[in-house]
Amino acid sequence: MKRVFLIVLDSFGIGEMPDAADFGDKGTNTIKSVSTSEHFCADNMRKIGLGNIDGVDCIDGVDAPIGAYARMRERSRGKDTTVGHWEIAGLVSKNPLPTYPEGFPSEVLDEFTRQTGRGVLCNKPYSGTDVIRDYGSQHMESGDLIVYTSADSVFQIAAHEDIVDVETLYEYCRIARRILQGKHGVGRVIARPFEGEHPFKRSAKRHDFSLEPTGNTVLDVLKAAGKDVISVGKIYDIFAGRGTTESYYTHSNAEGMQRTLEIADRDFEGLCFVNLVDFDMMYGHRNNIDGYAKAIAEFDAWLPVFMEKMGEDDVLMITADHGCDPGYIQSTDHSREHTPLLIYGDKIMPVNYGTRDTFSDIAATVASLLGVDYKLEGESLI
Repeated sequence: MKRVFLIVLDSFGIGEMPDAADFGDKGTNTIKSVSTSEHFCADNMRKIGLGNIDGVDCIDGVDAPIGAYARMRERSRGKDTTVGHWEIAGLVSKNPLPTYPEGFPSEVLDEFTRQTGRGVLCNKPYSGTDVIRDYGSQHMESGDLIVYTSADSVFQIAAHEDIVDVETLYEYCRIARRILQGKHGVGRVIARPFEGEHPFKRSAKRHDFSLEPTGNTVLDVLKAAGKDVISVGKIYDIFAGRGTTESYYTHSNAEGMQRTLEIADRDFEGLCFVNLVDFDMMYGHRNNIDGYAKAIAEFDAWLPVFMEKMGEDDVLMITADHGCDPGYIQSTDHSREHTPLLIYGDKIMPVNYGTRDTFSDIAATVASLLGVDYKLEGESLI
């Protein structure tokens, strides 16, 4: 094969994993919740095999899928973006990244305050929209930074663009990233700028500063073999720039899908790795079932347009990194769920690959399709 397009539908889980209760996620099922909306449509993904995947009983399967499909189970102990993507790329995290349900310790915040010269507000798990509602005015008056976390391994800094310009906020995040190493090595430090007057609105200038992968990934392997590794969306940030040869930031699913169409019109050899984050950021975390369903329908309607651009030596792979069930009202956090894997191309046989025991089978499959020697975690399906 010449080109592989690997698209991550961020948070599109397909049902709880066996250990979901350990994460407080018993009964979560993102696809089931989203499928209850009148706006839900996944007919093109169903044609590839979405409804035929093990355990998916909320939508109908088809008699003759046109692609291969599998249910993916995460081996890493986590349910966040960083660990999920790393495992998709062949790096299993044996230990969970640190989380801070009681907020960050003084040894972290004291050093952060010393280096930034600004105080800290909040310091607890919080919804991103709620935190600027509750602390935004105090931040405007004091200039102190809003620091918060979630159930994930994240250190988030919110600041109004009129109080802290975006480039300065990014520098504060770099300071936090340097501090948060070792036992406090969170997966991501995230800049969360906001704007306007109360009620404030988050701006589109979010930026993630990720922990560097703790080992090689398939991106490193492909790049070393001379292949192109093109990232779209927040892939570059998730891997701290490691293993990519070309990167494009996006601000929405629509922009990510358009950029992917443009890349499909180009001649390259290797991997195009895409993250579409709106499912998670805009809808899953906000318990917005209809919004999530509309986003799935928009992606599904886009699929035939992309598939028309595929050549005979191209392969499309669609998966997710975790769940974020918008119907699970007990939480707005990520959920410990299985994820789908759909594989489509002229030379791909329609096969049910069952339930796999690691996301890393995706990385092994990508390497196999591109003819590159692979010795990381996972087994190729092809």
